[in-house]
Amino acid sequence: MKKVVKFGGSSLASAEQFEKVGKIIKADPDRVYVVPSAPGKRFDDDTKVTDMLLHAYESANNGVDIADEMKAIKVRYDEIITGLGLDFSLDEDFKEIEATLRENPQSDFAASRGEFLNGKIMACYLGATFIDAAEVIYFNEEGNLNDYKTYRKLRERLAECETAVIPGFYGMGKDGNVKTFSRGGSDVTGSIVARASKADVYENWTDVSGFLVTDPRIVDNPEPIKYITYRELRELSYMGASVLHEDAIFPVRHCGIPINIRNTNAPEDPGTWIVESTCQKQDHVITGIAGKKDFCTIFITKAMMNAEIGFGRKVLQAFEENNISFEHMPSGIDTMTIVVHADEFIDKEQSVVSSIHRLAEPDSVEIEAGLALIAVVGRGMKSASGTAGKLFTALAKEGINIKMIDQGSSELNIIIGVQNKDFDTAIRAIYKTFIK
Repeated sequence: MKKVVKFGGSSLASAEQFEKVGKIIKADPDRVYVVPSAPGKRFDDDTKVTDMLLHAYESANNGVDIADEMKAIKVRYDEIITGLGLDFSLDEDFKEIEATLRENPQSDFAASRGEFLNGKIMACYLGATFIDAAEVIYFNEEGNLNDYKTYRKLRERLAECETAVIPGFYGMGKDGNVKTFSRGGSDVTGSIVARASKADVYENWTDVSGFLVTDPRIVDNPEPIKYITYRELRELSYMGASVLHEDAIFPVRHCGIPINIRNTNAPEDPGTWIVESTCQKQDHVITGIAGKKDFCTIFITKAMMNAEIGFGRKVLQAFEENNISFEHMPSGIDTMTIVVHADEFIDKEQSVVSSIHRLAEPDSVEIEAGLALIAVVGRGMKSASGTAGKLFTALAKEGINIKMIDQGSSELNIIIGVQNKDFDTAIRAIYKTFIK
């Protein structure tokens, strides 16, 4: 068996955490490829190294001397090196990084150096080969992953070594400069390495023991999810569940490689398995509950709308012209509702309304803000009767008015809209009804 293991920033924030990671890796000889993040926070008021590097970039870009800032960053790494008792130095690397930031400051380069430096320490600590991600992960002109070049080069390099450390979060852009994924992108790197190496398992180690059924900030001690499918994960991630970068499932999904979310501080916990499909019996009808606040609804009415060919296209064109994406579009015979993110829409609302009138000639357009969307997700819903009824009854008992209902044809999820003020209460009511 072959495993790729990725460790998050909290797992590598200090020498003590590095030692935990080292024990985890050495406890299983199948863990052969390691993808580290940059050092995260050591305590609540601490600063992530990536944020320190980005601040140094801002200073350099504004012509401010960055010597003191770079020294403070170096201290973080030197503490880890000293704490691990390594005969190793990053002095030359820091000289090169500081010189590059002074001469040609670039935000992606600065942001990537946290993983780059941590990867070098990890490779030394494990006695593994260090592979610079900029030499094996490539982006195209549009800023997307160059699949063919990346997997071909990565396979070649991995085949040359028994164990390797590949820093997460970055690669090489088409212009020859370092380019990063979005924040949390080390998850994506781990997934790419898993696919390239044809791994049997991709273990993603963080500071929680897998996915929880819902947000622990809303529900006290929610149950963990044992098994979740790629599709369920996409639905929950899109609606705010954030244990794993939502793009990290695509490379491994292509090859059917399972992801195991584990806890560095509780390695004995089984965590959550993310799989393509499973016959494992679910403990509950639903798998998870997630949601987001601050949406707007645009309610459009027009008599005989259902008989007018192209009406929906005309309405959506108004949003396209204003560069706004829509989330949901429930409709009736003479009505259509468009749900959008408030932060995308609010500054362009009158332009959108004007465009709708110009293109579609509706009878009226009404706007309402303060909508929260909650997704109830579960592969077991399609084989269980009465799920929607139980959901609506639970909300009715709490006096919560449902503003919108949208159920996908896959029967994998039900999305409801409630007022922002009812968001937490609604999630607690749904959890109590379906979980306990």
